[in-house]
Amino acid sequence: MSWIVGGDLRGVPLPRSAAPVKEKLYDQNQRLHGYRHLSVTTDTVPSPLTATASGPLSGTVRVPGDKSISHRALILGALAVGKTRVDGLLEGDDVLATAAVLRALGADIARDKDGSWTIFGVGVGGFTEPAQVLDHGNSGTGARLMLGAVATTPISATFTGDASLCRRPMRRVIEPLEMFGAEFHARDGGRLPLTLKGARMAMPISYRLPVASAQVKSAVLLAGLNAPGRTTVVEAQATRDHTERMLKHFGATVSSEKIEGGLTAIHVEGQPELAPQHVRVPGDPSSAAFPLVAALLVSGSNLRLEGVMLNPTRSGLITVLQRMGGNIAIENLREESGETVGDVVVRASVLKGMEIEPEIAPSMIDEYPILAVAAAFAEGRTIMRGLAELRVKESDRLAAIADGLKRCGAKVEIGEDWLTVEGHGANSLAGGATVATHMDHRIAMAFLIAGLASKAPIKVDDTSFVATSFPTFVPAMRQIGALFQLKNR
Repeated sequence: MSWIVGGDLRGVPLPRSAAPVKEKLYDQNQRLHGYRHLSVTTDTVPSPLTATASGPLSGTVRVPGDKSISHRALILGALAVGKTRVDGLLEGDDVLATAAVLRALGADIARDKDGSWTIFGVGVGGFTEPAQVLDHGNSGTGARLMLGAVATTPISATFTGDASLCRRPMRRVIEPLEMFGAEFHARDGGRLPLTLKGARMAMPISYRLPVASAQVKSAVLLAGLNAPGRTTVVEAQATRDHTERMLKHFGATVSSEKIEGGLTAIHVEGQPELAPQHVRVPGDPSSAAFPLVAALLVSGSNLRLEGVMLNPTRSGLITVLQRMGGNIAIENLREESGETVGDVVVRASVLKGMEIEPEIAPSMIDEYPILAVAAAFAEGRTIMRGLAELRVKESDRLAAIADGLKRCGAKVEIGEDWLTVEGHGANSLAGGATVATHMDHRIAMAFLIAGLASKAPIKVDDTSFVATSFPTFVPAMRQIGALFQLKNR
């Protein structure tokens, strides 16, 4: 097994795809700060992990920093003029890949001895042409946001990623960015690897999102920063607003308004001088979802999740689970770096199946794998609609969820954008299966949680990609009582 030692990544399994990124980041920190960097090998992948029914889960968990906020803090810090400090940055593979890409574009980014990160930005329009290919690993968020950030800078850059990312569609981002004057040479379907030639005379645009997508919205807004005048994105359905909040935090002029037809128009004024900021990254609600659901499902559990980001555009899972009967309370609500943060207290509960309206999907799209697991232990049928976006995530998540649940004994029906799960109450899932993760971190974690409450253990075939979003998942879950066993292949 491969391990990296340094800072907050001590004891974290290292997937093959992440090794060059982590070595690059930490080797630079070794030179800057005298860090001791131990041996790293990349010839093995972590073994399958098996989850077994456990006793009550209890204690306090501090989940890693929010991935969406971490990406944006790095990008806007690189587009500001001066020194930005980021505390609580998620040190997962996806975010480290974005840091490496920004460094290749000219920003100076380093991890300090106290665990904070320092970014010396180059200013809006200040990226320099990279000497190497920009590798985003497994990160669709990083790739799509950086395509927007680079699209209105007159440089050329080639973007790539791992096998999973190179299968994911980029056309939805390319189309609006071409309206600014950027040129793209990509594989069929607009897939990576692709080469971007940034606009030399960028003009602001007005663009209506054809589908609800915070990544596309964010790419357009970031591109609009280096276009004179006002760029506008129009959306019919509210999506994550982290980019708008972070832009305001760094001093950009951003506004929104309701317009005819019930639509919302978001405006950003181009060519600002962004001011460096201190950013505190809150806990990732998508990561918190896994111990949260585990505590609901495992009898006698009582768990506190500290400092979780509770942005209304991201809190759909908590709302749905409360409606299903989940005993979930919010305490110590506060504001940090423009985001709502609080502590989530959860106790084991009897869940009831329900029909979940499609309108809530954008606020919990990454949480459907673990929600489907919760539905398998609920009493009655749960119907989930509006899930088309799950087809184009790190895997076809909709198919992967359905297949995994069927293997574990659940009755599941699946459509193009919907999923139905028949639940039979606590401890009702048979388990006793090996689930294929399809290189998807959320599928892996969801079925490990399922194994903690099923009749027989559940094994996932590959845990390496968990490090993309929740590097400390295994030790954090073990600390509160989860029974995970690592077995050799």
